[in-house]
Order: sequence, then C-alpha cells, then structure tokens
Amino acid sequence: MPTKKISSLFSQKQETVQKIGSHPSKISQLRWLWLGFSLTGVAMLSATAGALLAVSLSTTPLMQSRLSPEEAAVFSQGNISTTNLKLPELTRPVNILVLGIKVLPSDLGEKPDPALGGYEPVLNSFEGLSDTMLLLRFNPQTKKLIILSIPRDTRTYIEGLGVAKINAANTHGGPALSAKTVSSLLADIRIDRYIRINVQGVEKLIDALGGVTIHVPFDMKYTDNTQHLYIDFKAGKQHLDGAQTQNFLRFRHDKLGDIGRVQRQQMVMRALMEQALNPVTLARLPEILRVIQSHIDTNLSVEELVALVGFGVKMNRSDAQMLLVPGQFSNEGEYDASYWLPNRRGISQLVSQYLAPANESDESELKDKSSSNFSSVKIAIKDSTGNSESVNALVRKLRKAGYRNVQVTESWTETLNETRILAQKGDNQAAEAIRQALEIGEVRVESTGYLNSDITILIGTDWVQQQQSSQ
Repeated sequence: MPTKKISSLFSQKQETVQKIGSHPSKISQLRWLWLGFSLTGVAMLSATAGALLAVSLSTTPLMQSRLSPEEAAVFSQGNISTTNLKLPELTRPVNILVLGIKVLPSDLGEKPDPALGGYEPVLNSFEGLSDTMLLLRFNPQTKKLIILSIPRDTRTYIEGLGVAKINAANTHGGPALSAKTVSSLLADIRIDRYIRINVQGVEKLIDALGGVTIHVPFDMKYTDNTQHLYIDFKAGKQHLDGAQTQNFLRFRHDKLGDIGRVQRQQMVMRALMEQALNPVTLARLPEILRVIQSHIDTNLSVEELVALVGFGVKMNRSDAQMLLVPGQFSNEGEYDASYWLPNRRGISQLVSQYLAPANESDESELKDKSSSNFSSVKIAIKDSTGNSESVNALVRKLRKAGYRNVQVTESWTETLNETRILAQKGDNQAAEAIRQALEIGEVRVESTGYLNSDITILIGTDWVQQQQSSQ
C-alpha cells in the first residue's frame, strides 16, 4: 500500500478520534496500530513502514491512566530507542511488563443487575486483577525476545498488602505496584515500561487480525452461566476467533489449573508469531485502529513502539523464547488459598541467564548458566506418531547417550512432521545437547511440555522415518 494512501487514511480518521476524546492527538491511531501488533507478537508490518515516515513521531506517553511522580519513578527514565535518518531502533535490552486485565462490576463494588440474573458482564477497565502477567525482554544485542509467564497465583509479598497472589498488585496499586512486585520477585530486575490490555481488547484485536489457528491439545468442556462462559472444544487444529480464543485461554478445569492456562497462552503467542501476515491484514487496518484505541494503557511512546516493531520485523521467530517462573503448586490445605510457590534458586538462575540483573549493562557478556551434567536432566517423551517402536528406539538412544532420567508420558495429540525438543525450564544448552545426540529435531525454549521435566521431547514423523531408513 503506497505511503500517500495510508497517510490519507490516517487523516480521514482524525476527526472521529478527536470526537471520542480519549486521545485527542492526531497520531493516536498510529500509536495504537503499532501497539496492537507488538502485543500479539506479529510485529512484522514492514509493508507499512513508509506510513511512519509520513507523520511526525511524538514521545508523549500513550496512557489512559496517569502516574504520579512516585509511580512514574518505578520505571526507568532513560531512553530505550534512538532515531537517526531511519526508523527508531532499540539502544539496549528492554524489559516490558504486560498485564492482561479482567474487571467485573463486583470488582468495583457495584451490585449485580437483577435483570441479568446474576450475570456480570466484563467491563472496559484496567482496575481489576491481572488475569495474565508477562515480562517481555527485547534484546537488540542477542536479537532475542524473552517472554516470561508469571502465574497469576504466584505467592509473593505486595507492598501495602502483605503476602498475597501477585495478580492483586494491579488492583491495589496499578501498573507501578505491579512492576515493583514483579521486580522484587525476579531478583530486583529493572522494569522499563508497562502495557495493560483488558480482555475485551484481546478478543477484539484477535478478531481484527482474522483469528488464530492453534492446536487444541485435548477436549475442553465447561459451562458457567454467571459468566456466560460456554466452552466446548474438540482436540485438534482449529481456527479460533477472538471469543473462542478467550475461552481457550480462560479454561482452567484440567489437572494443571492456572499453569495450564499459562501453557495455552504460550501456545497462542507462538501461533500468532508464526502466523504469516498477508495482504488481507492491511485491509483490516481501520478496524484494528478502532479496536485497540480504547482497550490498552501504556507508558511507551510512539517512538519506542516503532522501535519494538522494528525489532520484531528483523527477529527470527525461533529467537522468541518462552519461560515460566520456576515453582510448584502448594499442597491442599497448606495455605488459605491455592498458590504457585516460586522457587527462589530457580528464579535466580533464570534471571542471570535470560533476564540479567538490574545493574548488568551488557547482557551479551553473561555466561550460560545451563546445566553441565546432562545425564541428570529429567526428560519426558510425548509421542505424536502412534508408533510405539519408535518411542522405544528413542528411549534406547537416549540411554545409550548417558541419559538415565527418561520417562514416557501421555501422547501429544497433534501429529508433528518435525520432532520438537522443548527446554521446559529454559535449559537451552541441555536441549541442544539432546538434539545433537539424537541427530534430529528442533530446539524450542518454551514451557508447553511436561511440567515436571527439564526437557520434553515431542516425537515427530521425522524420527520414525529416520528409524525406518536405518533398518
């Protein structure tokens, strides 16, 4: 699409945005466009880069809420991007806290409407519990994107509240208190910026992007009339719209509870990153502009957003690494509620390897903290092929290579062409050593495998073919 045509589109929409009143700036639509793409992990719109050159960039924060000076000081004040004669670029590693918010009328002290029969509609607000918590680290030095999932049930200390679930921080102190709490949990790492998006925004944004194709790992069925929540998915590959994706993400009625939700969030993010943009997306620009305008709150500037987009355009999708805060479930009756109990030693190792301490200026100098004793690595095997002999052959090869802690768990319901070796707890070096021992497979850093493993291997048909050709 030519630059002049896109610029004309922005100009035609300015009057409407000014009447809405939430952001009178003439470039607010452009701001929200880029924010939407950065949130969904599909910031690959190089075709529209010319439009950015047709407008003047502003460093005004894109906030729907206002931070006090004390709250603003929680976030780093230095520049994270620079602009020369080209598009803005990141100048250093950047940590961004993303909060997905769901707010019901009762959360704000409102009484339910009797006419609705107990049903509470989700509100367009940012003041409730953070249903989803992510820390994103964009590193221009390593060219990697780290996505750390923070379970909302994580038990931790919240200033002014005491020990509670970490998702309560937003309710009691907004993004600043959430950032302080997350920083404290993660060995005092620096939080540079925040993004808050409510569930209505997620749903509408996915619709505007044309939905997402994902693999539903098992049958999901659940009904909650008070929330008008009707979930009924069959296992298998499906193309989901915004409402269906929300249901897929909200489902908690499996053996992993909140951690199962985290794994499905990572599945959706991976699918969105790998889902190639096409010309149809450009035709949806007006809808995307309208949708994301009122559902997101952030202290990122336009320039910074464009720098993040540029990072996403250049990044290989394999360089997106997804992690989970190390920990374990609390025992039933151990506390007054169910918690995810963080493992401080595991967090320290994860931070030093992937996030870097707050005073670390050059992450590229960090040494790999991965395990050097690969024989003790806990390996879980999930078969996607239905070929039991190939599973046995994989176990034999691993044990011949010196791996002793190997178990076969439930099958993976999606048949894979390529074997995946998942660094479940972030031990990329151990996963790569296993790939070399097997001489096959793709290494991924993500937490979608077997929860109690260090490495999860999803056997693909390539392994079966290798075994057949060697006979």
